[in-house]
Amino acid sequence: MKKICTSFQEAVADIHDGATLMVGGFGLCGIPENLILALAEKGVKDLTVISNNCGIDEWGLGLLLNNKQIKKMIGSYVGENKEFERQVLTGELEVELTPQGTLAEKIRAGGAGIPAFYTPAGVGTPVAEGKETKIFNGREYLLEEALTADFSLVRAWKGDKMGNLVYHKTARNFNPMIAAAGKVTIAEVEALYKIGELDANFIHTPSIYVQTIIEGTQEKRIERLTVSK
Repeated sequence: MKKICTSFQEAVADIHDGATLMVGGFGLCGIPENLILALAEKGVKDLTVISNNCGIDEWGLGLLLNNKQIKKMIGSYVGENKEFERQVLTGELEVELTPQGTLAEKIRAGGAGIPAFYTPAGVGTPVAEGKETKIFNGREYLLEEALTADFSLVRAWKGDKMGNLVYHKTARNFNPMIAAAGKVTIAEVEALYKIGELDANFIHTPSIYVQTIIEGTQEKRIERLTVSK
């Protein structure tokens, strides 16, 4: 049995100023939106956030940006957030941009206990500055170090009281690897089941990676709505 919270404020109670967070999702798809809202309400600051992107101006991690709660952002895409751009240009926000595949592997490696790996992505670009390179089979590769976090916040479709998680279609994205790479993983689930009700053959994140779980309803906003004329 894991810690099962009854409020999102309780779920994020241990997240402190200066913490390093990993946050699941891709755009607004599969983000732990209620946990993010609770963090915005809590007002923790000087956070280092590791996530594919920083949401949009008025939703997701963009809420923490607007509150000036994020000190450093490690991600791969920033195109939908004007406040992100403003804070970077004014020097209010430190940013470490990483190729998306490299970011995914840095997180996966962190969860697997692998300290570093070689990749061809970024060789010969500013990404490679100050990093070790090595030749394998006549091709140059860049040494990238793994990422871990004090807390991982993820969103799942289903979870049980043991902490096993199942993700829904593309909302799976970064969530499984982020769940494995946090010292403490907090899972926001759409539906919470009794132990044994989920088919063990279809578990995406085993319970060993999850410390805290909470059930909630998400708005599931659309990042950019496109409709036919």
